Amino acid sequence: MTPAAAKPSMLTPFTYGLFRAIWIASVVSNVGTWMQNVAGVWLVTTLTTSALLVALMQTATSLPAFLLSMPAGAIGDLIDRRKLLLFTQGFMAVVALALGAFTLTGHISALEVLGFTFLLGMGAALNGPIWQAVATELVPRPVLPFAITLNGVSNNIARAIGPALGGLIIAHYSSGYVFLLNSLSFVGTWVVVYRWRREVEPVTGPAENFTGALRAGLRYVQYSPAIYGVLARTFAFSFGASAMWALLSVVVARRLHLSSGTYGVM
Repeated sequence: MTPAAAKPSMLTPFTYGLFRAIWIASVVSNVGTWMQNVAGVWLVTTLTTSALLVALMQTATSLPAFLLSMPAGAIGDLIDRRKLLLFTQGFMAVVALALGAFTLTGHISALEVLGFTFLLGMGAALNGPIWQAVATELVPRPVLPFAITLNGVSNNIARAIGPALGGLIIAHYSSGYVFLLNSLSFVGTWVVVYRWRREVEPVTGPAENFTGALRAGLRYVQYSPAIYGVLARTFAFSFGASAMWALLSVVVARRLHLSSGTYGVM
């Protein structure tokens, strides 16, 4: 009996070895990313007295997603997703490694942290849509809704663990070690994706170009009220909440005089 022969449940996707390996790798990588977010903001808070530069860390993280998410989704439909994931994971591993090395050697400034954060944001923006689409290739269609839900669970697990863990590491060691651990988490994901032997389906129709794929995505959103509503509500929430995220470290460090560990928990 195949894993999907029985009625699928929330745990059914874990019976597929490749999905299980990629899910575990994604949890570890997401934890590293949330640790990185805390460490980067806290480092800038300690390097400068400018609240504006600290707030720009939120911009450096989010702006690439705004600019690149849709093009990345279109590219993911045109190019081998496995190769794209190997590129994005490798790129982010190198950037995080460089940031960690510069931080530990003391050759880092607030503007340089912003630059590295923007590069990591670019990698994440290119990686995100492709990573979400990969689930369709790892499990059969009847199991797909549960796989998508579990991907969301992995993000929530990382969001709960990563900031607190990052804050504790900063308090006992330094932000540089957090960046190195984040780089290592990308390497783990890279290895899992590298071992994936993806079956590429032959193309039977005319090849779609980048512009056509991008227009198709825009048309789908335009004529899908449900998705349009989700995007509008997400924007409304994020627009207000981002101010708190951007300046929380300033309040914790300079107004409340608390530690990075407390900041991570908050």
